[in-house]
Amino acid sequence: MENNANATDTTRQFIVAKLGDEQYGIDIKYIDNIVRMARITRVPKAQPYFKGIINLRGEVIPVMSLRLKFGLPEDEITNATRIIIIKLEDSDSSIGVLVDAVKEVVTLSEDEIEPSKGNSKDNKYLLGVGKHGETLVSLLNLPNVIIEKDSESAK
Repeated sequence: MENNANATDTTRQFIVAKLGDEQYGIDIKYIDNIVRMARITRVPKAQPYFKGIINLRGEVIPVMSLRLKFGLPEDEITNATRIIIIKLEDSDSSIGVLVDAVKEVVTLSEDEIEPSKGNSKDNKYLLGVGKHGETLVSLLNLPNVIIEKDSESAK
């Protein structure tokens, strides 16, 4: 059992979210809340993947569609649709990401994570691929997914 204590030092927990047929892992350290679908107020002249804003307990939170961000078909809102509220470490503000469903929490050790290779546009959004049993989960590099902005809105 002593070896088990060392193994927990290198494990990370991910929330597994579905987008279409794909499963994506979001590091649990970024997750502030998971809420049911709420009424999203559109914002004019926003990016196509930016769905609008919601009011969550008095806080205005922008919501983006991961499906549209990744070039997938438009979101289909169902009873399983969730908004995952993300809070990045170096930011006071939150952002919501729209996903088809939230499946489970998985714990992966470093040897169950295959780092992403190559430098294609899509790979900057991925930390790697996690192997959870027979299932492969694409692990999102959340700061890259969220912080990437067009030059006009860059700091």
